[in-house]
Amino acid sequence: MATKRMNILVYSGNGSTIESVRHCLYSLRRLLSPSYAVITVSGDAIIKEPWTASCALLVFPGGADLGYCRTLNGEGNRRISQYVERGGLYVGLCAGGYYASRRCEFEVGNQKMEVVGNRELAFFPGTCRGCAFPGFVYHSEAGTRATQLRITKESLAKGSIPDLFRSYYNGGGVFVDAPKFKDRGVEVLASFTDKLAVDPGEGSASAVYCKVGEGAAILTSTHPEFAPVNLDQNIEEPGFAKIVEALKEDDQQRRDFFKACLLKLGLQVNQDQIAVPSLSRLHLSSADASDTLHIVEALEDLISMQDGQEYINDENDVFHLQRSSKWSLTSIADALPSIPNSLLDNQEAHENDNQDKIIDYNKIVKRLLIHDQQPPESKETPYFNHHAYYANLKHYESQSHNTDPTFGRSLLYGEVVTSTNTMLEKNTHILRRLPTGFTATATVQVAGRGRGTNVWVSPAGSLMYSTVIRHPMSLTTQAPVVFLQYLAALAVVEGIKTYDHGYQCVPVRLKWPNDIFAADPADITGKTFVKIGGILVNSHYSTSEYLSVIGVGLNTTNAAPTTSLNALNPPAPFALEKLLARILTCFSTLYHRFSQAGFDQYFEDLYYKHWLHTDQVVTLEAEGGIRARIRGITSDWGLLKAEELGWEDRATGRLLTLQSDSNSFDFFKGLIKRKV
Repeated sequence: MATKRMNILVYSGNGSTIESVRHCLYSLRRLLSPSYAVITVSGDAIIKEPWTASCALLVFPGGADLGYCRTLNGEGNRRISQYVERGGLYVGLCAGGYYASRRCEFEVGNQKMEVVGNRELAFFPGTCRGCAFPGFVYHSEAGTRATQLRITKESLAKGSIPDLFRSYYNGGGVFVDAPKFKDRGVEVLASFTDKLAVDPGEGSASAVYCKVGEGAAILTSTHPEFAPVNLDQNIEEPGFAKIVEALKEDDQQRRDFFKACLLKLGLQVNQDQIAVPSLSRLHLSSADASDTLHIVEALEDLISMQDGQEYINDENDVFHLQRSSKWSLTSIADALPSIPNSLLDNQEAHENDNQDKIIDYNKIVKRLLIHDQQPPESKETPYFNHHAYYANLKHYESQSHNTDPTFGRSLLYGEVVTSTNTMLEKNTHILRRLPTGFTATATVQVAGRGRGTNVWVSPAGSLMYSTVIRHPMSLTTQAPVVFLQYLAALAVVEGIKTYDHGYQCVPVRLKWPNDIFAADPADITGKTFVKIGGILVNSHYSTSEYLSVIGVGLNTTNAAPTTSLNALNPPAPFALEKLLARILTCFSTLYHRFSQAGFDQYFEDLYYKHWLHTDQVVTLEAEGGIRARIRGITSDWGLLKAEELGWEDRATGRLLTLQSDSNSFDFFKGLIKRKV
């Protein structure tokens, strides 16, 4: 089986700087989303995780390459080299360029800053020598300049390519004698036009393309990913404001060059840069209006008054409350007062500046409209029909054997939000007061959360929701909280297949423990599966219960970055409102049974019915590379059961159990590697 490479991984581990990583994410997401998911990756993950099969591009940003070496020399670099040589792609920006050259020479003769030595990756077979210009100081703009580059147009055949442009420079090197390595697959993409402070050898290459086995790498000395809109002109550094102004004048050429580099690597690049949308208002409603009032009553002790308006200031977000009885449906904007002066400074950066730039969303006040009389009308939420959602919820509940359905009856919706999971899980004071089944959903997430620290933009067309569970400690013996992830995955698959008549054959499956996969419609053999959904569960212990937030993301109508439910030829297209209602009613039924009987034989049979791994043979890297056959999961803690295989794959009788949170399962390569 094969998988599509859909992840753009930006290294954010030891050696990288926060600002460089943020600039990378900003530019790459605007040029590559939604065809790819642009996320960060740690050094630990590069060494231990099965990232290569789904990685379309690995990016090393600016920082200090010695930090990269300390973390990745040896096994990490071996995996990176193997990935590129087997068809992978690498981009190294400034420090990432030094790091991927055969030899790094930085500030030779400067006792405080000198870094000299060979490097293991050696994608560029020569030396990267710097600093190209004097004045560099770590964590400073002292050595910054808007340096002019001349583009080698014959090496960049695709896209609108400038002849010259000015690019942000701060400490990069020159690729020495780059033209001499032409016979080794090196092409010069851009060259410095200014006089350099170091010997460049032949040429003055500032950016190079390197053919590496079946893959390729592009290394740059400057920062084509740095958009001047994200540079602070108020920094007290002589001449910096003028540098930013010069970069602004050439910003279109900068984008064109960076886009041409990505096109040369064969990536699918947006014709126009996609801006991340502004946050929208949030809408709180319920199937029964009295439930909304009960929720607000539970939050009363958190509400404070500022300038006559109601606010909740929680650990992660500030919410500005507006009740439906106080505003007119015909003029919502007029009914909303301005943000008070005490909060205006944080809001101005978002609402009073129309420029598309890096934003700290945590500092933005979230406006929450409380619909305590009836759900929002379609003109208030044009991308989500609340009346259709609640009607379908009622219909599915009437078909259920569950006499006390609770999930999805109260809903928080926003057209554009940070993350449904973050809004619930990170605002713990609010979370402690929410009932089981409370659900948050959105049309677009600008900071969607995945496992670890992964954050990305979730596009319209994905079904994105998070739901709250208050799981009593008294149930954990027979119904361990670890199984919530399995229940959530089962609810998604069951919800899809029971959406309506004729949907039972929609080809969706489960990958252990809780990813949703679908048969790739582009593969007529049916042997290729692609990920279309994932589940994230965060749990907190609070007195006598576990407070859990289950987050789900499911490609429904959006074709990128992999495929979607509507591309699987269902009898009729899925509607997000109806699908959300169906999945939540399925989960309600499953959770009710789980609370009474635990993860019994019924659940095991249902899980095995939908999963991809029956009798799959895998290699256990943590056990010295032994082979084993997957036999199922344990009914007590949901561990993966694998039977050791010996000569000619005959069972030895030894049974191994593997935890889902301490092992990495690369389904497509049949590898299970225990994390250290």
